[in-house]
Amino acid sequence: MARELKYSQALDEGLCQAMEQDPRVFVMGVGVDDPKGIFGTTLGAFRKFGSGRVFDTPLAENGMTGVAIGAALEGMRPVLVHARNDFLLLTMDQLVNHAAKWRYMCGGKLSVPITVRAIIGRGWGQAAQHSQSLQALFMHIPGLKVVMPSTPHDAKGLLIGAIEDESPVIVLEHRWLYDQTGPVPEAPYRVPIGEAAVIREGTDVTIVAISHMVMEARKAAETLQSEGIEAEILDLRTLAPLDRPAVLASVRKSGRLVVADHAWRTCGASAELAALVAEDALELLKAPVRRVTLPDTPTPCAAPLEKLYYPGAAEIAAAARELVFGTHHLSEPVPARDSKPASKDHDRDFKGPF
Repeated sequence: MARELKYSQALDEGLCQAMEQDPRVFVMGVGVDDPKGIFGTTLGAFRKFGSGRVFDTPLAENGMTGVAIGAALEGMRPVLVHARNDFLLLTMDQLVNHAAKWRYMCGGKLSVPITVRAIIGRGWGQAAQHSQSLQALFMHIPGLKVVMPSTPHDAKGLLIGAIEDESPVIVLEHRWLYDQTGPVPEAPYRVPIGEAAVIREGTDVTIVAISHMVMEARKAAETLQSEGIEAEILDLRTLAPLDRPAVLASVRKSGRLVVADHAWRTCGASAELAALVAEDALELLKAPVRRVTLPDTPTPCAAPLEKLYYPGAAEIAAAARELVFGTHHLSEPVPARDSKPASKDHDRDFKGPF
């Protein structure tokens, strides 16, 4: 029987193994040496390597990102951890104008092998400034790689791959995935950056899902199967570089596409995927592309509004149902959501400090 770990444990193990294999790897960030270790994801590394290689930083995101970039230019492999991906907005000059550009401007003579880990929050009233999904901002920038693992296996493999990569890589993690368990090999391994994964075969509709939405897509596929619809689920895993051949191959098989992304609709990853299919495979589509995303409003704080704000399995199933059965299903009510976006369980289980 395969060994199983939580998503958070897989990240911690992958980080420790990367540090064991390469003494140039170190970890920095607010709270990485905290007793709770960023939801347990840096706890093992701090216990094993101590404050010499895992250390707290001031609340100066832009400056600390500059320190990490400088270390990377000098041959180190820093892992910079942000407790919220919202804080990356304070680092945009460093990431966009420096980390992403150095290799290009120096003709490949210099590289910036920096890994930036950041958490996407959700629920328990985190509201407009602490729960944003900003992946589209970073996938827009040439020179940055963006990965969003949805399983413990991919969390470990993509983190190790990111640390070993010569480019700056942003690893975005959804907090609701940290307690999810799955098979994880004990030995170090790498999941290739830039490769999506078909996690469920199907012929009637393709669901391209990102991060936590992969879990919701699995639930939707079970419901759809009971209705005679076989959905194929493509876990994108990497947003930049985008696995365009995998998306097109799946759409070629099904002729229908639903994109599920826990980010805003306008100019988001879902828009890029829809444009990709429209440009390169329009003749294959049996129906228009459907997107399941957040509405284009700031995140609310109140639990009842959160429940309305976040889409889940029910919305994904409704979109797929519409594509397969036709537009007359638009008049039917959307089924009650089963994903409990603002559930009391997540509130109660929150351990902090972030």
